[in-house]
Amino acid sequence: MIIYGRNPVKEAYRAGKTIEKLYLPKGAPDPVLSPIYKMAKEKRTVISYVDKFTMDKLSEGGNHQGVLAQITDFDYSSVEDILALAKERDEDLLIVLLDGITDPHNLGAIVRSAECFGAHGIVIPKHRSVGVNDTVVKVASGATEHMLIAKVTNINDTIRMLKEHNVWVYATDFDGKAPKATNLTGNVAIVIGSEGEGIHKLTKELCDDTLTIPEYGKINSLNASVATGIILYEAVRQRR
Repeated sequence: MIIYGRNPVKEAYRAGKTIEKLYLPKGAPDPVLSPIYKMAKEKRTVISYVDKFTMDKLSEGGNHQGVLAQITDFDYSSVEDILALAKERDEDLLIVLLDGITDPHNLGAIVRSAECFGAHGIVIPKHRSVGVNDTVVKVASGATEHMLIAKVTNINDTIRMLKEHNVWVYATDFDGKAPKATNLTGNVAIVIGSEGEGIHKLTKELCDDTLTIPEYGKINSLNASVATGIILYEAVRQRR
């Protein structure tokens, strides 16, 4: 997999990821890239100096900021790994379940928010959902290197399993309570619906309660990643 951008590449090195090859631009070295160049030398990474056309092609037109890296494919975790992390930290669980997010920019932004607010992990379905790709890594700005992401066959089965572990599961929809008026302490899972269809009916029925973010403008639909960030912030605020 190719990742690109200064922060994603730096965080990949810091997280100990295997970087098979680093791509840097030909010509005079850019001082901004010096920290990455130093990391590459320390890890003895193979460096390939290429022209801008090649960098643009490898990043498929993305904003690569003059650096790309070829890394091993993303190493997914399990839901059990996420539960274990919360136990290891002696913290109440905070986990995000994504019910069919298909836009890699949304997934990347959700990963970034989840990492910033201290969530223990994210769960995505194997089918009809975007996985961790180069765009997700770029948008997450390195957060994918510090966030456990599990890929499961069935989100509904995962909800059932979490409830067996005394996790309170919240759906996000238009007919619930405001996050501020809801107790989000304890072991909590937040289920975020897809961009187009929202949360599936059966999935919602399995949840213990529903959250709705109050909106006062003329557009009554928040972006999935924005909604996730707002709810996670409120959960963390209540826990501090």
